[in-house]
Amino acid sequence: MNMKSKHLLLASAFLVSGLTYAQKDELKTLKKVYEKELIKSKDLEDYKEALQKAEPLLASASESDKIYLNYYKSLLPFVEAQEAMARPENKANPQGALIKIFNPNNIAQLAENTDKVLEFEKTSGKQVLTKSINEDLVDMKPLLLNYAVNLGKQKNYKDATTVLYSLYLLDKTDLEKLYYAGNYAVNDKDYDKALTYYNELIKQNFSGERSEYMATSKLSGQEVTFASLADRDKSVKIGTHEKPRTEHVKSKRGEIYKNVALIYNSKGDVAAATKAVAEARAANPDDLSLAMTQADLFMKSGDMNGYKQIISQIIEKSPSDPNLFYNLGVISAQANENAEAEKYYKRAIELDPNYINAYLNLSVVKLNGDTAIVDEMNKLGTSAKDNKRYDELKAKRETIFKSTLPYLEKANKLDSKNEDIYRTLLNVYNYLEMTSEAKALKASFNN
Repeated sequence: MNMKSKHLLLASAFLVSGLTYAQKDELKTLKKVYEKELIKSKDLEDYKEALQKAEPLLASASESDKIYLNYYKSLLPFVEAQEAMARPENKANPQGALIKIFNPNNIAQLAENTDKVLEFEKTSGKQVLTKSINEDLVDMKPLLLNYAVNLGKQKNYKDATTVLYSLYLLDKTDLEKLYYAGNYAVNDKDYDKALTYYNELIKQNFSGERSEYMATSKLSGQEVTFASLADRDKSVKIGTHEKPRTEHVKSKRGEIYKNVALIYNSKGDVAAATKAVAEARAANPDDLSLAMTQADLFMKSGDMNGYKQIISQIIEKSPSDPNLFYNLGVISAQANENAEAEKYYKRAIELDPNYINAYLNLSVVKLNGDTAIVDEMNKLGTSAKDNKRYDELKAKRETIFKSTLPYLEKANKLDSKNEDIYRTLLNVYNYLEMTSEAKALKASFNN
């Protein structure tokens, strides 16, 4: 080896060494700013300068340094937000300053890079940032959840999906966030993404079934949900809360598998849909929501023997559950099996005479034939034959409307402020020329 080559090798060795030290210096600066409780404008400048210096070095960085540098890079919008929140003009509304700076894309980038840091530190056993990240997540998660909920209310399902999936990445034990991300993806009609999320939930055997412990705050008068039964009972005992109650949240497995089945069906893959639900039932034979999903699939595919077999099993297991018969009515109505639907709704009412939705849905089922009658009436001419047919159809229509009255009036008696019931009943009164009843209904609803 000649002298020139030796010098080149020595120079390159120093260059690599210099890059490594530079990366370490920048990482130290970034970590120092990140761990500050209060970030000032000078701290933000230092943070940006360190990122700027580190950017050209990323290509030659070690795998671990890349993970940390990318994390700090994606953290920049939140460091900017923290600096903005500390300004005097934002102290009255610090969260408002935060919301102006972050968006679904930078939340997603931060979540992805946070996940990589946590995974790397878990694998390597070197806990450099894990503790700080977990502490930050305690404050960040409720804020991001509120942001996602507001996006959903605005029907911005795409961004709501992104934020909820990011929340899941930030805490992979919180499978409920992945479940809601899947639901929003369905609303956004991004079925491939929804399928990916739902299949992960299935893989993790997520059900979402739990008990929620609530009590009313004496200070605010609002109901609060507690983390545990012990926490709720303690608050009631010391007198800060009252009216304790426990609510059982049902399993979401049936809905997940149903959505998976519907997505496969929309793709034309009926076999995959049927297989998914059959596997789910084999693993969870006592889950009635899954059995309902399987019955729904059989009905949609025209397999009435399979449908009736599953329905018999469901009714045998829970013969006195009005919710079960109501849901069977919904499935039947969706498949235009109106006679079946009517039978199940009536059974739900027998078991629970105050089941408002069963009364309303029963009246809707009875009114289903009205559209076809009106269409036929509109097509008739003025001949004697047509006039005779018109009178027959008018009488038939009147019979249908009269048959719905007892159910609608009962539903209205149970909930006089329900707009769906009010409008449907008012239309029936108007058609039957029941003027005084319509007037009284309007007065009652508007008071």
